[in-house]
Amino acid sequence: MPVAPPFPRLPSLNALRAFEAAARLGGFAQAAEELQVSPGAVAAQIKALEQDLGAPLFDRHARGVRLTALGQRALPEFVAAFDGLAAAMRGLRHDAAPARVHVAALPALAQLWLGPRLPALRARLPGVDVSVTALEQPPNLKRVPFDLCLFYTRELPPGAVDLGADQILPVCTPDLARSLSTPADLRHAVCLTDATWSEDWAHWAAIAAPGLDLSPRGPVFSLYALALQETLQGAGVLMAHGALVAQHLASGALVAPFAARVTLPRHLALWSLPEARRNPRMAQVMAALKHLA
Repeated sequence: MPVAPPFPRLPSLNALRAFEAAARLGGFAQAAEELQVSPGAVAAQIKALEQDLGAPLFDRHARGVRLTALGQRALPEFVAAFDGLAAAMRGLRHDAAPARVHVAALPALAQLWLGPRLPALRARLPGVDVSVTALEQPPNLKRVPFDLCLFYTRELPPGAVDLGADQILPVCTPDLARSLSTPADLRHAVCLTDATWSEDWAHWAAIAAPGLDLSPRGPVFSLYALALQETLQGAGVLMAHGALVAQHLASGALVAPFAARVTLPRHLALWSLPEARRNPRMAQVMAALKHLA
C-alpha cells in the first residue's frame, strides 16, 4: 500500500511577519506598532515560531531584545521575501483599481493643505479616486497599502516632490494685530501653541527677536486645525506654519503682525516608491499637487 507521511507544515504567516518586523525594527514594541497588534501578541507569535524551530531567534534582556546569530542570518531573506510579497500586493491593488490613489499625510497637512486642494485636484484629474489617511508619522510604503506620503521631512526621499521649505511666523486676526507693534508685545498676548510643534515659539524668537525673553502664555492644542480655528476667532496669536495658513493670509482673515519668517530645516514633501511613480495615475497626481502647491 502507498505510504502517505504527514506533509511538513509551514509556520504561521503571522509568526513569520512578527519575526521579520521585530528583527528589522529592533524590538517587539516597534513591530507591534507597525503590525497594529499588541507587543504581547508579537512576543507570543515569535515564541511559537522559536518553539517550532527548536532554537531562539532573539535574546531577551532587561532593555529589550537582540537577534541571535540564527536570527541575524535569517533576517535578510525574510526582509526580501516580505518586500516581494508587499510589492506583489501593491501591483494587484493597482491592477484591480488603477484609478485609485491612497495618500498618507500628517493630520494638519491632510486637513489644511491637501483637503482644500482636493476639489481642484478632482477637476484636473476627473478619473482619479483619491483617498486620504491621516497619520502622525510617515509610514513604510513598502509595507502598508498607501501610494503617496505627504509630510514634513528633514531629508527628501529619493524622487520626492519638494513643495517648499517649512516656514513659521506668528499670525492673528487683523483686529488683534493692531495691539502688536513689536515682538516684545507678545509677552503680554495670548499665544496659541500646537503640542506637536511646541518648540516653534522658541525657534522663531531665537532668530526673529534675539534676546527676547519670550515664554508664550496661552492654551495648548493637540490638533493644529483646532488651534487655527481659535486663531481665526480672535482667541490669540498662533505660531503658524506658512503652508498651513497661506489661504487665510491671502484672504485677509489672518495677518502676520511682524515681517520675520523663520525657515526650519525641513521641507514639505510628497513622495512614493520608485515603482509607484511609473504608474501614470500616480505621476499625474504628484504633478498636479506640485502645480497646486
